[in-house]
Amino acid sequence: MALNDRAVQELKEKFAPAVLEVKEFRGETTVTIRKESVVEVCRHLKGLGYNLLTDVTAVDYMGRDPRFMVVYNLYSIPAKERLRIKAPVTEADCTIASMTILWNAANWLEREVWDLMGIGFTGHPDLRRILMTDDWVGHPLRKDYPLQGPDREPYKGRLS
Repeated sequence: MALNDRAVQELKEKFAPAVLEVKEFRGETTVTIRKESVVEVCRHLKGLGYNLLTDVTAVDYMGRDPRFMVVYNLYSIPAKERLRIKAPVTEADCTIASMTILWNAANWLEREVWDLMGIGFTGHPDLRRILMTDDWVGHPLRKDYPLQGPDREPYKGRLS
């Protein structure tokens, strides 16, 4: 049995209330879970052999509730298998637990998500901007962010 199959089976058994959806597409497995269980689920997956957090990112589904989806891409070096974990985050409570307690790689990845999307990570040791200046207003990857930046007039001249 492949590691992904075993992992999904165990998640469905041990974390049944937390598992919202499991999808297979083009050989990739994605498990959507409740954000309240993200640390316990990821700790279990790390114990199964998903020893590398390759990315943390987020998607903005403006106009839907929950608005955001935080995405964790995990990799098992020994099994050479990938697993994607997603957790919905509402705009009203735009926070999720930090994965820095499990993977050091989460530190800068979560800072990038905070900086560009405005999703906070509770328990993060140093949650501050990483790409934008400290005085920057807003989070530029949100879909409602002004295209010309904050407090900027659109360009009205010629582009020649």
